[in-house]
Amino acid sequence: MKPPTSLPAHCAATAIIACALAACVDSRPPGSDYLADVGGPVRHEASGGPHHPPPAIPDDISYWDGDGVGGSALIKINRDQQKASFYKGGVLVGVSRISSGNEDHDTPKGVYKIKEKDKDHKSSIYGVFKDVASGQMLNDNVDIRVDKVPPGAVFYNAPMPNFMRFADGIGMHTGYLPGYAASHGCVRMPHQMAEKFFDNVQIGTPVIVE
Repeated sequence: MKPPTSLPAHCAATAIIACALAACVDSRPPGSDYLADVGGPVRHEASGGPHHPPPAIPDDISYWDGDGVGGSALIKINRDQQKASFYKGGVLVGVSRISSGNEDHDTPKGVYKIKEKDKDHKSSIYGVFKDVASGQMLNDNVDIRVDKVPPGAVFYNAPMPNFMRFADGIGMHTGYLPGYAASHGCVRMPHQMAEKFFDNVQIGTPVIVE
């Protein structure tokens, strides 16, 4: 490829290399295709593991207006409305659509506090099986405590970026939103909202599940 004549040769070469590298970067936000009923190629850990698809329904409620706002943080999770609200100093500054626990794995009602923050958390129990050769999804709802890895398959621990633990085994994190309560107890959020919540909570921030 001939460098542009308006740039010195070494600068043009650098720009060309940078563009080529950028084209190889996966720009999708991290998350999980666990419980999403999707296939696709096997994505090894070096490339970030499985990714979650966009929400199954339009996200017409999520927003964030909390940057630069002071005051103590508080999160309220409404299971009936499938949304989480973020307050600073008693003022509502953000709302996120969520997917909380399903009927077999309820997100427990109560008053909690953030116990742990982990930007790159992965589940130690749940995940997916995919066929190594074809990339086909074999099981998108694996509990590794009871499910055996089939021959020729690989197990991916469900990624839970921006994990904010508030109860035993339960936290808020980036994840797939099918439009209803579908998790194993955690509170899934759109990636951009999970990032905002993660960046604005501290260990000890109150969490009220209603």
